[in-house]
Amino acid sequence: MEENRREEILDLIEEEDVEFIRLQFTDMCGNMKNIAITAGQMEKAFRNHCVIEGAPLPGFGGEKTGDLFLAPDLSTFAILPWRPQQGKVARFICDILKADGTPLAESPRHILKRTLEKAGQYGYTFQVGTELEFFLFHTDDNGLPTTITHEQAGYLDLSPLDLGENARRDMVLTLEDMGIVVESSQHELAPAQHEIDFRYAESLKAADEIMTAKMAMRTIAKRHGLHATFMPKPVMGEEGSGMHMYLSLEKDGRNIFADDSDPLGLSREAYWFMGGIMHHINALMALTNPLVNSYKRLIPDFEAPVWAAWSAENGSQLIRIPSIKGEHTRLELRWPDPSANPYLVHAACLAAGLWGIEHKTEPPAQAPAKIKRMDEEEIEALGIRRVPQSLPEALLYLERDELMRDVLGETFLRRYVREKRKEWQSYAAEVSEWEIKRYLYRI
Repeated sequence: MEENRREEILDLIEEEDVEFIRLQFTDMCGNMKNIAITAGQMEKAFRNHCVIEGAPLPGFGGEKTGDLFLAPDLSTFAILPWRPQQGKVARFICDILKADGTPLAESPRHILKRTLEKAGQYGYTFQVGTELEFFLFHTDDNGLPTTITHEQAGYLDLSPLDLGENARRDMVLTLEDMGIVVESSQHELAPAQHEIDFRYAESLKAADEIMTAKMAMRTIAKRHGLHATFMPKPVMGEEGSGMHMYLSLEKDGRNIFADDSDPLGLSREAYWFMGGIMHHINALMALTNPLVNSYKRLIPDFEAPVWAAWSAENGSQLIRIPSIKGEHTRLELRWPDPSANPYLVHAACLAAGLWGIEHKTEPPAQAPAKIKRMDEEEIEALGIRRVPQSLPEALLYLERDELMRDVLGETFLRRYVREKRKEWQSYAAEVSEWEIKRYLYRI
């Protein structure tokens, strides 16, 4: 079967006049990387003989890593619509192998595949739908990104208020050309903030699509003279960007989160899955909100959640229960942001949910609908705790969480924490404009 698919791809490469193929993969920090080969090297690529050096790559490095090999996933072949129509460019998303042909344990894509295999042992298929928020800003005279926008559009506004509408439309058309199903797109709450919503898919495919979408969206934005950023909080005083995820588990073709006899339409497995996520939430946040900047989005008085709570009535909590029931029952995770590595986010949330099912972990009581009008003392009196308020705090929880250590692997966890602590230390050493304004004339 795989041999037939290879032949089909080779035929398509010839018919479509594809001259270059990008072999893409994602590093520890969620950055897409690639090497480019000519069409004449495809047989070599199919034998997994295309080599990269592991040492310079975050998460893969180390003197003992040596050469790594790219193994194209044939299901991810796509022609890049924005490249020339003569001498076209295509891509594969690749797995990463060691010299002995075994998968690199520290590859984020392999971490997800490993976790999905464990779910498969229980007969589960993990489905994820994603809402991806981002900003479109102007570039300067040198083509470098700014945080400047001339629009003042708000939630669901349209042109002429929404000045990014044409760029967003072209993004959607490009993604659909690549076989990615977009359910909707819209202007979001803040000026220059947008959202594209992707149809749910099996987890690995969904994560691949998010990485592909971010690449394509940046490219199309640049063609419009704009910069697309997935930075969680680029503008002080405005809403930040989230990466909301809609999760469900299927078994034997049936959504096991659904139970019509429950007032909220949720099965016991759905509650336990949610309970597992809530139990591990502090550690999860080091992966779902991986930047120093991530925690400037998770502050009071904005839409992003700050309390470890769930609700079917209040959309500002960590987990929301959407009103659609039956086979479309989902849990919506509202705290992840678009800077996160989707492979790691899917793996960690799935593992936490499965842990919850295994241990029959009940979630805390549903948050009251009026929680946004309550002060901190009232909320804490209900036993609801704040989520971590900084990257170092989340990293401490990640280090102590044995489940996350098992999911990520000891080596990956150590490298990830080290890299993120270096990021925090670099930030902490900066003297900010806020400090100058507050202290220079007083102290």
